Amino acid sequence: MKYISRHMENRVLELSRSYSAILLTGPRQAGKTTMLRELAEKENIGRRYVTLDDLNERDMAKNDPALFLQLHKPPVLIDEVQYAPELFIYIKIHIDEHHNPGDFWMTGSQIFRLMRGVQESLAGRVALLHMSPMSQREIIGAPCVPFTTDLERLLAERDQISPVTTPELFERLWRGSMPGLVSGAMPDRNVFYSSYLSTYMERDVRELSGNVDALKFNRFIIATAARCSQLLNYNALAEDADIDIQTSKAWINILETLGIIFLLHPYSNNVLKRTIKTPKVYFYDTGLVCYLTRWSSPEVAESGAMSGALLENFTVSEIMKSYQNAGLEPYLYFYRDRDAKEIDVILEGDGKLCPLEIKKNATPDKRLTRVFHVIDKAPLQLGNGAVLCMADKFSAFDSKSFIVPIWMI
Repeated sequence: MKYISRHMENRVLELSRSYSAILLTGPRQAGKTTMLRELAEKENIGRRYVTLDDLNERDMAKNDPALFLQLHKPPVLIDEVQYAPELFIYIKIHIDEHHNPGDFWMTGSQIFRLMRGVQESLAGRVALLHMSPMSQREIIGAPCVPFTTDLERLLAERDQISPVTTPELFERLWRGSMPGLVSGAMPDRNVFYSSYLSTYMERDVRELSGNVDALKFNRFIIATAARCSQLLNYNALAEDADIDIQTSKAWINILETLGIIFLLHPYSNNVLKRTIKTPKVYFYDTGLVCYLTRWSSPEVAESGAMSGALLENFTVSEIMKSYQNAGLEPYLYFYRDRDAKEIDVILEGDGKLCPLEIKKNATPDKRLTRVFHVIDKAPLQLGNGAVLCMADKFSAFDSKSFIVPIWMI
């Protein structure tokens, strides 16, 4: 099956010229190993490949890491490195002795900031990147551009991507963004997600939490998917899955650690004291959400009760991916206060707060932008705002408030 280029390729090669170690994390099946092996072939320097999914290799990495590195000398690609955190201290010693850029490429199916041992052992020596399932820009072959409300950037981008209708967008949203599905290597979507949940997630969940009730965890992730784009309610999730609230919190942490979900935290500061403190929950892959919540087709998903939540999840995840694929930290928040005033997304950057509203309709009302001024009192400057919607072209309400089609993201 033809390889689909990933936006992160150039960033990996760039960092590999400066850092001795690169750790690429993200959920299983997101394409981490495929991309790195493709880049290793192009390097043509004889980079070795070893996976710790191989139990013999894992046993050696855990119990005799010095021998492991003798047998798998750099430059090397170590797959699923989270299984042997014992390796990190030996990798550190090697880096400190040799200082060779690009010696270690590693992948891990856990988010690096939540992965035990990495920060302590390799702090300052490893470049950390996160790969999500494919972005829509990657799927259609558009360039990597972190989303912004900068007018010049939006004007430059508006003619670079072909417009997409609402049914076409929901087809993409429902189909999902896992490389195996996008490439056609695994044509049956239902079989793919069923196998994904049973083969990978159950195994990784057990790795992180020991003995877990598979049926209860399945109910838990379905309940989480049904509440995507909503405030995170541990009590409601615990009730749906018939577990206690501490287990609910632990399982949310596991889903986040495995790169299945991410939390969007509310924007607040000392001036905006009436804001709530509860985060909202989103999935990186809306295809998985549709599978879990039993939407049988794109048409049913578009007309169903969750259509607004699905579109919001899709939009926020695409913004998130646009930054991650450029190797940048996304500073995304939302706003909600006790007076029920709400802004779907706030994008922070360059000393500005850029408010974003997400709507399913094609002709949004300018009154939607009135709420943007609730953050006027924030210490940062109010930047350009936008309504992200299903319009067929880029437009504007005024010089500070734009109408941006979601397919442009």
